[in-house]
Amino acid sequence: MWDLIEREAIYLYYYLDIQVRQLFWFYLLGTLLGSLLSVFGKDRLKRLLTAQVGVSMGFLGLIIAALLGFASPLCMYGTLPLVAALYHQGVRQDYLACFMVASVLLNPQLIAYSLALGPTIFTLRLLTCLIMALAAGLIIRYAFKNQPFFNFVSFGPGHNRDTDPNILWRYLKNVGRNLKATLPYFLGGMVLSALFSIHIPQDAIASVLGKGNPMSVLYAATLGVPLYLCGGGTIPILVMWLASGMSPGAAVAFMLSGPATKINNLAALKAILGLKHFAYYLGFIIVTALILGLSTHLMFMMA
Repeated sequence: MWDLIEREAIYLYYYLDIQVRQLFWFYLLGTLLGSLLSVFGKDRLKRLLTAQVGVSMGFLGLIIAALLGFASPLCMYGTLPLVAALYHQGVRQDYLACFMVASVLLNPQLIAYSLALGPTIFTLRLLTCLIMALAAGLIIRYAFKNQPFFNFVSFGPGHNRDTDPNILWRYLKNVGRNLKATLPYFLGGMVLSALFSIHIPQDAIASVLGKGNPMSVLYAATLGVPLYLCGGGTIPILVMWLASGMSPGAAVAFMLSGPATKINNLAALKAILGLKHFAYYLGFIIVTALILGLSTHLMFMMA
């Protein structure tokens, strides 16, 4: 009994040590960058979005909104007051939809974390998230051209916690809040990944999520829903799965379905969408994640 526990502890330490060496600097970079933009970039972000009031820039406007969404360091509960204020100032709702979906899928911290996935998967993550955000904006532009999609009537202003008069201390407080919010999930993801490595053979992961399984994209999209609690926490799991043979298409489906159906995000989104439009949102996420995942899967199968 004790021999079994000791062997388990040795293996767990071994895999955790490897992951810490591989991922720690990506996590640290993402945390410091996210706090930097959160403390010093929020007002600039709002000004850039407000500049689009009454301006129709066509498809270019959607691209700008998506890129600003990726640059936003705010969580969903920080994003909604900003979007509500912009909505009441007259910013087009197709731009806001594009911005919100982009912000749900990626942020500066997660972009930095995702560098650990390697250049191919990192690029796929950026491209497919951009495509999903643009698709959301286009659907709102044409399907809800003459009717409101959002409901911000009862949404109050958000609380800004970055108010310390000392700039350095303001930044360090934000870093501390970021660490408090993400570090437990990041460590939990590493422990879960290590346990997967110990107890699940690599060929089993490859058989379920690999290129040879036509259902791998569906399985990955489904797994993204319960396993995605925090972006940083999924990076160790994805690194291990990719090393074990996970297909790029399955990775894409997981990376799209997970953050878009994160339970905290869903609770916030339902409050401003209502039941009917919330159902539209879920259907859009599932269908788009599967389409982009399958397209990536077929592209790599034919390569």
